[in-house]
Amino acid sequence: MNAKRPTCAAPASVSPAPAASQTYQYVTLDHSQGAQTALAEEVALAIAFNGINQAVMLVTPTDLEDFIVGFSLGSGIIQEPGEIYDLKLTGSGSAQYAQVEIASRAFWNLKQQRRQLAGTSGCGLCGVEAVEQALPDLKVLPGAPLPPAQWLEGLRQRISDFQPLGQHCGAVHAAVYMDAQGKLLMGREDIGRHNALDKLIGALVRQNIDMSGGAAIVTSRCSLELIQKVLRAGIQTLISLSSPTGLALQWARRHNLNLIHLPQKSAPRVYSPAQENLA
Repeated sequence: MNAKRPTCAAPASVSPAPAASQTYQYVTLDHSQGAQTALAEEVALAIAFNGINQAVMLVTPTDLEDFIVGFSLGSGIIQEPGEIYDLKLTGSGSAQYAQVEIASRAFWNLKQQRRQLAGTSGCGLCGVEAVEQALPDLKVLPGAPLPPAQWLEGLRQRISDFQPLGQHCGAVHAAVYMDAQGKLLMGREDIGRHNALDKLIGALVRQNIDMSGGAAIVTSRCSLELIQKVLRAGIQTLISLSSPTGLALQWARRHNLNLIHLPQKSAPRVYSPAQENLA
């Protein structure tokens, strides 16, 4: 009898989520005038692995399949995309549900972690039960050259093309991928900064895009969970539009991750590798 071959399947059944933004009325504080504006939407997405509830995340209702794959990989639930056998999305309105079938080995490891996440748009480590889970033992990257300076010229302006929701209504973060030739390839948006990165990683994995030599760009502050996600994905350069935390910097150096901060009005700052290691 042939063994079941792991595949990262597209959802077999999908119920449409609400639009990413909706128009709402407002009035000024003195009630002198009123108008309408577009606001970013969010939904509660409950994720179950092999029938066991694992997390409830508040997310922007776009690219949910990408998010689930990226979340599974970036959180260490799976080690490779082939460990996802099936993915089904159901629900309506602000309540969405994802049923994910994963390999037995991955499910066993998940149960051993004893994690019950209650995610929000502001924190990527909610529900982690032990320090060892917040600070896992991850593989050190082989190391990669820093991107040429010209690749970063005008980057803040260029990534705006990959932020349609942000341009429309604001209130969302973006994660964008730059390939090994310096070309901006794709972007994903979400109210949660780590959600946006999960979506980007999931999209790269689902589209079988080679991540060697490329870089992830995040519009948010760079804290530890973002470092862990790119390490697990094997992306070797992370560019942040906001400063990294000290712990994020320490982890980047320890794991050979290129970490670059792109300030708004000054030259790019290379935090990792350490300056003394630069030739």
